[in-house]
Amino acid sequence: MYIFLTILIVIAAILLTLLVLVQNSKGGGLAAGFASGNQVMGAPKTADFLEKATWTLIALIIACSIAAVGFSKGQQSNDEQQSAIEVEAPAAQQPAAAEMPAETPAESAE
Repeated sequence: MYIFLTILIVIAAILLTLLVLVQNSKGGGLAAGFASGNQVMGAPKTADFLEKATWTLIALIIACSIAAVGFSKGQQSNDEQQSAIEVEAPAAQQPAAAEMPAETPAESAE
């Protein structure tokens, strides 16, 4: 899930970059080409759409970042538990091996 959220954040960041580049801070940009009043399709609202899309992508990036941190912490605690189990397991096996009697050289010669 963490990888999925990271990919989603990267895609949203790329789209946000493109949206910001399309806009012009002085009211130009993509909206300036459609600013004439006789447009049939309602294109003068393009600036509003670009602004809403920008804020939506910003909110998406923030939400996904917070969720990714939560999933990252969950993975770290699982990794720590897994490594603790792996460390304890060989230690539990060693005393069992040490309890087996070792053959003396005299017994092996017989």
